[in-house]
Amino acid sequence: MSNIINFEDISIVIPTYNRCELLKRAINSVLNQTICTKEIIIVDNGSSDNTYEMISSLFPNVTYIYEKKRGVSIARNLGIKNSHSTWIAFLDSDDVWEPQKLEKQLFFAKNISQKYRLIHTNEIWYNNNKFQNQLKKHKKSGGNIFQQSLELCCISPSSAFIKKDIFDDYGFFDESLKVCEDYDMWIRITAKEEVGFLDKPLLIKYGGHNDQLSKKYWGMDRFRIKSLEKNLKNNWFSRNQKKSVFNILIKKLFIVSNGAKKRDNEEIYRKYKKKLNYWLLELDKFKNEKF
Repeated sequence: MSNIINFEDISIVIPTYNRCELLKRAINSVLNQTICTKEIIIVDNGSSDNTYEMISSLFPNVTYIYEKKRGVSIARNLGIKNSHSTWIAFLDSDDVWEPQKLEKQLFFAKNISQKYRLIHTNEIWYNNNKFQNQLKKHKKSGGNIFQQSLELCCISPSSAFIKKDIFDDYGFFDESLKVCEDYDMWIRITAKEEVGFLDKPLLIKYGGHNDQLSKKYWGMDRFRIKSLEKNLKNNWFSRNQKKSVFNILIKKLFIVSNGAKKRDNEEIYRKYKKKLNYWLLELDKFKNEKF
C-alpha cells in the first residue's frame, strides 16, 4: 500500500491577533479537510498571547510569520506574497470550515467551470454560540454580483477560494482601510469578472466576541465610501457601472451625514456633507458627458 499523500496546489492564509484558542480550532478545521493542502500560512498580526508557543508545539509544519500590529489587510497581503500555490483560501482565525469545503471548491474549479478565479460558498452564522438567521440582504449568490457587492460585503473572506494570479491583475487588499478591505477587494474583482458560488454551507462563522473589527469601528459605511471614492477616481468602473456606483455612494453619504447631524457631531456632518455636495456635482457632470 502506498504511503504517498497528494498535496493539492492550495495555500491557506490565516491572519490572527491574540486568538490562540480560536486559532487552534481554525487550523484543525483545515487539517480535517478531505484533501491535503500544500501549506498553511499563519500571519500573526502582533499577538501578545501564547500564539507562537501553541503553533510551535501543536502545528510545527505550519508556516508562521510574525509582524507588528498593522492590520488585517497587511497580514493577508503578507500571506499571499509568501504563498507558493496556484490557489489561495483565506480563513479568519475565529471561523471554521466544514470538512469538504476545499474539496468541493477545487472540484468546482476543475470540473464545473474553469472560468471562475474566485469561488465562494454559503455559510452558517453563530452569534455568542447561538444560531443566527441571516437577513435577506446577506443572501449569497454567484455570477455577475457587482450590483449586490456595492451595498455591502457579500463574500466572506473565509469562504473565498481564489486563484493567486487575480492579485496580479487587480492588486492586493487596500492597506489604508482599517475595515471593509474585503468589500473593497470584491467590488474591484466583481467589476471585472463573474464569480463562482457553491450554495452549500461550508463555512461556519462565529461572531459576538469583543475583538471583532465590526464592533471596533462605528459607521462602517464610512470605509465603504472611501473605497467607492478611490475606485471612482481611479476610473476602475465601466460607464454603466458608474451609474450604480454614483447612486450607492450618494446614498451612503446621505446616511452618514444625516446620522452625524442627528448625533450633533458637527465635524463629521460637515466632512460628509462636503463630500456629498462634491459627488452630486460629479454626478451631474457624468450625466452631461457626451459619447
